[in-house]
Amino acid sequence: MTPQTLDRAGIARRIPHSGTMCLLDRLDAWDAEAIHCSTESHRLPDNPLRTASGLMTPNLIEYAAQAMALHGGLLAPEGAEPSAGFLASARGVRFAIDRFDDVEGALQVQARRLSGDARQVLYEFAVKNAANELLAEGRAVVVLNTPLAPAPNE
Repeated sequence: MTPQTLDRAGIARRIPHSGTMCLLDRLDAWDAEAIHCSTESHRLPDNPLRTASGLMTPNLIEYAAQAMALHGGLLAPEGAEPSAGFLASARGVRFAIDRFDDVEGALQVQARRLSGDARQVLYEFAVKNAANELLAEGRAVVVLNTPLAPAPNE
């Protein structure tokens, strides 16, 4: 049975990101078309996307991409391994701020599947702050089932 909500550990089991690179803390709601997640990982000093200047707003696309990956994982057959998908393009992206490590409260990460097939999916996404103010929005194409390159020692 597919859960309606998940914590960070449950999310990490369904996406190809682990450790601190799993940026989402909670799956709040989802259905066949959309997903809503929340997180406060942007406030952590060991956030892997953090630079000396903080967390720059283009990194919000990665937060949205992880929500898209989770959505795909939830739609996959029970017990299926997370498939390798890659963000092929981000279009019409708009940012309302320059950086987001100082945003108070949980980020609200939303994605809605607009179209797709077994090879690629088009999503629209929005990331908002706890007061429901828009921080970033856009559309993204994810290419699915792409074989991962072998590690250099393989």
